[in-house]
This record gives sequence, C-alpha cells and structure tokens, in this order.
Amino acid sequence: MDLHDYLRVVRKRWRAITVATLLIVAFAALFTLWSPKVYEARTQLFVSTSGGQDSSQLLQGNTFTQQRVKSYSDLISTPTVLDPVIKQLGLNTTPDDLGQRITASVPLDTVLIDVYVDDASAQRAAAIAEAVGKQFSTSVVDLERVSDKTPSPVKVSVVRPASVPTTPISPMPARNLGLGLVLGLLVGLGVALLRDTFDTSIKSERDVKDLSDETIIGTIAFDPDGGKHPLIVQSDPHGLRAEAFRSLRTNLQFVDAANHPRSMVLTSSLPGEGKTTTAANLAISMAAAGARVCVIEGDLRRPRLLRYMGMEGSVGLTNVLIGQAELLDVLQPFGDSALQVLGAGQIPPNPSELLGSETMARLIGTLEEMFDYVVIDAPPILPVTDATVLSTLTGGVVLVTGCGVVNREHVTRSLEALRGVKGNILGIVVNRVPTHGAHAESYYYSDGYAPLPEDRSRRERSRERQSA
Repeated sequence: MDLHDYLRVVRKRWRAITVATLLIVAFAALFTLWSPKVYEARTQLFVSTSGGQDSSQLLQGNTFTQQRVKSYSDLISTPTVLDPVIKQLGLNTTPDDLGQRITASVPLDTVLIDVYVDDASAQRAAAIAEAVGKQFSTSVVDLERVSDKTPSPVKVSVVRPASVPTTPISPMPARNLGLGLVLGLLVGLGVALLRDTFDTSIKSERDVKDLSDETIIGTIAFDPDGGKHPLIVQSDPHGLRAEAFRSLRTNLQFVDAANHPRSMVLTSSLPGEGKTTTAANLAISMAAAGARVCVIEGDLRRPRLLRYMGMEGSVGLTNVLIGQAELLDVLQPFGDSALQVLGAGQIPPNPSELLGSETMARLIGTLEEMFDYVVIDAPPILPVTDATVLSTLTGGVVLVTGCGVVNREHVTRSLEALRGVKGNILGIVVNRVPTHGAHAESYYYSDGYAPLPEDRSRRERSRERQSA
C-alpha cells in the first residue's frame, strides 16, 4: 500500500478510527482517575573517609570511597537499615515490602547517594526518607568500625534533607492521556486497515483494475435518482452520467477494431448492478450518433427494459423464437431516433434453452444484417446461465460491475464463467461509482469543461418535466 491507499482508508474508516481513539483515551482518563496517587520523597547522602595528610593519601581515600559507595547503595534496602526505621515510625510493613518502595542511585564518579522513597502519603514518604538517611549513617559507621576502640574511617552525612512532596509522581494525567491518544490512533488505524483488507466488496474503479486485466471501457457515476430517471441520456443529455455513456459508446468502437462486433450482450454478476439501465442508455447513445441500433430485452426472467424506456409489449422475443410472430411486427421504434426495441414477450418456462437455440442464433444474425449494432440486455451471470449462453452467439459481452453491490469473488466467478464458454469479453463497465467519500472518482466531459450553469438549469427543467 502507498500513501494514497492509507489516506483512502483513513477517509473511509475515519469513524472507526475516531471511536477507537476516544475509547482508549477515555480508558486512559478513567485509569488515571482511579489509580492511587503515589508521592516520592528524596534525600541525598554524602560519603567521606577520614585521615590522609598528603594528596596521595587523599586520592587513595577518594578512590576507596567511590568503590564503597556502590555497595552502600545496595545496603540501604536491607533489613539492617530498614528494621530500625520500621520500629521508629511504627510502620505496618516488612523490610522486603518497604525495600521495594526505596530506590538508591549513585551519580557517576561521585560519592553521593540519592535515596528515593515512594508512598501513598506525601508526609509518610518524607518521614521514611529522613529516617532512612539517619539510620543509614549509623549503620555504615557500625559496619565499617573494625573494633569498639577504633573509630570508623567512613562518615555518611545528609546533605539534602527530605521534604514533603507537593505533587504525585503517579498517575501522570498529561502523559497517560497523550499515550492514550497515540495508542488510540494506532489501534484505530490498525482496525481500519484490517477491515479494509478483509473487505472484498468492489468500491471503485481501482478495485476492478486490481482484480482483472480486462479492459475497463466505461465508468458510470452513482446517481441516487437513477431509479426514477433511468434514461439519463435522454432526461439529462448534458450531465456527467450522460457523457459517461457517450464515452462508453466511443470506447466500444475501438474494441477489437479488426473484427468489430455488431452484436453484444450486456450482463452483470448479480441483480441490481445497473445492466438494464446501461444497456438502454448505451443503445440510445449509439442511435443518437447516427447508428441503426436494436436493443433486445433478453432478460426473460425479470424483464425491465420496456418499462425503463416507457414502452409496453405483450409480444416480443419469445413469440418470434417460437414462431408466433414475425420480427418486423414486434419491433418498436423509440421516439424519432434510429433505435428499435425488441421486448421480451411472454415469460417462458425454459429461458436458457430458448436463448441458446438455433432460432436465437439465426435471429441475431438477421438483426446484425438489419442494424449496425444489436444490444442484448441479458440476465445476471451467477444466478442463471442465460448470459453465458448468449455470449457464445454474439460478437462479445460487456460485464457491468456495480460498486457496493458485488464483491471481488462475484466478479472473478463471472469472468471465469464467460471464459469457460470462450465468450469474447469486450470489457468491463464500472457502474455506481461513488462521487463523494473515500472512493469518489472525478468525472469530466471529454472536452475538459464542467457543465455550464445553463446546462444545469436545462437538466433540472428536464427532470421536472420527466417527473410531471
């Protein structure tokens, strides 16, 4: 993943990242609020040796003291020092437990010992530190004295008396909240990346490109009003989606230029991806460019093409295939264009057998002689085999992929099904591409200009007339 992918994930999953961050920051705040306060008192001791008349003896004494200081720091947390302290202060603890709350350190190349005492009470921490310093001085003198008649060569003095701390060393609200914020962002980003990794749905044109090497011949933006105004090329001819269908028409002209297909099947993996709308708008765009076009309602299970185009027909394709009607009698012109529509007719009990019959093959051949283009709206590939059967009878097949409707497995299985029957895949149309959000795409007219204000006004008036 590159930086663009990470930014896309953040834009898409920002809610999850925000929730994770707030939860962990809230946990850090509660942890800080409920954690007992701990205070730390400090005292500092100075270790010296007696004797020495010249510089050589003084140097030897200093070296001796520095070596002994390292052992003295470990001596502070032993029962020799802590037992008297516990008795003096009347503490309800043991030397081992008290020793765990005492830390002694020796600054480098010094004869100083820093003693730190942690306790839930600031006053008690200071009292323990003071008592430890005094008792340690006495204990060292006793340990270093060779005999009762010989004085100890080592002297320990308190150079920094313990004072009562005013602020606790734990918990630290600023640090805890800062760590919670950083950890929350990392966890939120991790969850977002994990969800995005396991999310196999098709969300954008990029997902289709990563999935297959098939050519993407069209990208259609999502329109929430598409269900109410399916014929966008007619109702909003200057809109971005109408221009996208015209771009699809142009791209199809360059597909397999040496053996240009006259007939094509438009299908999808699952219902709801917009194959019927795409077929209708593509046919209208082709006819608007001056081509003679026939669009066939080849979905004999859930036919919707005639309804989208505002037409009716009780007879159509099935009646021609079983010999009940003549082709020219059931073709319906669409407006004043060179577009003819062949409805589905009566719903048969055996659509796959009827669409794969020799009669259907001859009918497609006849239509190819009569028209420049024959566009067939076929059922989805995965639920039924009708589209794969039709792909063997026509010049090629266009797979419509709806963003947010199918996942990668669906598209892969559809392509494999078409390849399995040696269908000529002309390309993929990515439909329902979001125009807002993390997976939004940019759409422009082929001449590089955005729609003018008068174009938008004309589009709005056209839609109002359509609704009326």
